[in-house]
Amino acid sequence: MTQESACVSILLIDDEAIALDLIAHGLEREADIVLRYDARSEMAVALAREVAATTVLVDLRMPGADGFDVIRMLRADPATEHIPVVLLSSEDDPSIKVKAFAMGANDYLVKWPDPRELLARVRYHSAAYVARQQRDAAFVSLRLSQEELAASQSALHQAQKMEAIGQLTGGVAHDFNNVLQIISGNLQLIKLLGGVSEKAHSRIDIALAGVERGAKLSAHLLAFARRQPLQAQLINPGQVLFDMGDMIRRLLDPRATIATDIAPDLWSTMVDANQLNNVLLNLAINARDAMTGGGKLTIRAQNVAAGSPLLAEVGKSQGADDYVLLEIADTGTGMEPAVLQRAFEPFFTTKPTGQGTGLGLSMAYGFVKQSGGEILLKSEVGVGTSVKIFLLRSQAAAPEMEAVISEPLSGGQETILVVEDEEEVRRTTVELLTALGYRVLQAAHAGSAMSLIQSGIPIDLVFTDVIMPGEMSSLQLSVAVREYLPDTQVLFTSGYAEGVLAHEGKLDPGVNLLQKPYTPDVLSTRIRQVLRQRKIAL
Repeated sequence: MTQESACVSILLIDDEAIALDLIAHGLEREADIVLRYDARSEMAVALAREVAATTVLVDLRMPGADGFDVIRMLRADPATEHIPVVLLSSEDDPSIKVKAFAMGANDYLVKWPDPRELLARVRYHSAAYVARQQRDAAFVSLRLSQEELAASQSALHQAQKMEAIGQLTGGVAHDFNNVLQIISGNLQLIKLLGGVSEKAHSRIDIALAGVERGAKLSAHLLAFARRQPLQAQLINPGQVLFDMGDMIRRLLDPRATIATDIAPDLWSTMVDANQLNNVLLNLAINARDAMTGGGKLTIRAQNVAAGSPLLAEVGKSQGADDYVLLEIADTGTGMEPAVLQRAFEPFFTTKPTGQGTGLGLSMAYGFVKQSGGEILLKSEVGVGTSVKIFLLRSQAAAPEMEAVISEPLSGGQETILVVEDEEEVRRTTVELLTALGYRVLQAAHAGSAMSLIQSGIPIDLVFTDVIMPGEMSSLQLSVAVREYLPDTQVLFTSGYAEGVLAHEGKLDPGVNLLQKPYTPDVLSTRIRQVLRQRKIAL
C-alpha cells in the first residue's frame, strides 16, 4: 500500500523500537492504513509534514523532547496545528491526562491498548481531521469563488457601462457630426467667398476651432466605445515614435528631459496610424501635466515574444501571439489607487474644470482594445505613471513611410454626385465643391441617386453619406455604381458608420471614408486622392 493511496497515515514517535511492533500488530491487516515510525521526537513537525500524517501517536516519557514537547511543537506550526495527537503512556494518572488535554492532546491511551480500541480511535481521529481539511478547503474554494464572482460582476458592470456609453455615443454621433459639418461648412464658405473684415475673419476662426474641439470630443468618445472605424495600415511603430519626437519635445516643459529606448529591428504592426499618433500625443500631454516643474519622460519600444513574462501582466503569458510594446512613462505626481481604478473611465479627470475632458486615457483604452491589443496602466503617488501598449505583431514588413505633403486647396472640373439626406449638409457640401470648380449633381437618398447613375450622365466620383433612409443602402448604391459605372470612384462620408462599412471595427480594404466634420482643405485633398486612383486604374 503506497502512501499516496492511503486514507489513514499514522506517525508513531517513541524512543523504544519495540513500540513499532506492538502498534503495527494491531494495524497490519488494515490495507488503508500506513504506519511510519521514528524515534526523533525533536523532528516531529518535519516528520508529520513529510508523511502527511492524519494522526500522531507519541510516547509521553522520552529523553530529549517528551510527549508534551511534541504536542507543543505540533500545535505551534500552522501546517500541523490541527493534526490529531494521541498520547501513549504507562501512567494512568488523571492529573497527567488533564495536563495532556490542556496542552492540545486529542486522546490519551495507557500502554498498551487493545488493538481493536486503538484501531477505532485512530480511524475516528483521522476521519475527523480529513473532514476538517475538506471543510477548510471548501471554505477556501468558496471564498475564491466569491472573489472571482465579485471580479466578474465588476468586469460585467464595467462592460455594461462601456456598452451603454457606446450605444449613447453611436446614437448621437451621426447627428452631432452632421450639425458640426453644417456649422463648419458654412463658416468655411464665408471665408471662401471673401468680403469679410479682419475682425469677422478672426471670429470665424474661433468658431471653427470650436467645431474642431467638438469633432475631437465625438471622435474620442467613439474611440473609447470602440465604435470608431479604424483604417488600419502596416506601420513600423519605431518610426512613428521617431517622427513624433520633435512634437513631444515641444509639448513638454523646457526643464523636462526625454529618454528614448527604442529597440532596433522592431516588428511591424497593423493599426490606424493617425489614431496611434493621437493616443501617444494624449499620453505625452498627460505626462506633461503630471510633471510640473520638470521631470523625465521615457519612451520605450521593444519586441515581446509569445510567452514573455511581460505578457503575464496583461494575462497573455500563455498565448501564441507576438506583440510590440510601446511605453510612455513619466516621473510625475502619480495616481492614488482610487484614481487609478477609474482612470480609463470617460470624463473622469482630476484636473480643474476647463483643463481636461477626461477622455485621453479612455480613448487610448478603446483604440488599443479595438486594435486587438492590450493596455496596462501603472502609477504610484510621488513616483510617476507608466502606460504600456501591446500591439499585435504583423508578419509582413512595413513599407517606408512617405512624407506627408500638405496640398493647397484645389479643385477640378470632374463631375461629382453628392448623396446626402441632411438638406443643410448636402447644400453646404454642394456649394463647397462648386466653389472648387467641380460640376456637382445631388441626390437626397440612394434611390434618387440611382436614377442619375442609370441615366448615363458621366460621373467621376460619388460622394455619399453612409447612414441614409430609404430601401437602398449606401453599400447597395456603391455596388450599383461598380455595375453601371465601373470607372467611377466612391467616397463615403459619415460621422458614425459602425456595422455598415466596418467589420470588427476595421474598414474593409479598398473602402474610402472621410469622417465628418471635414474642412474644405481635407475634402479637396481627399477627393483629389480618390480621383487619382481612378486615373491610375484607367
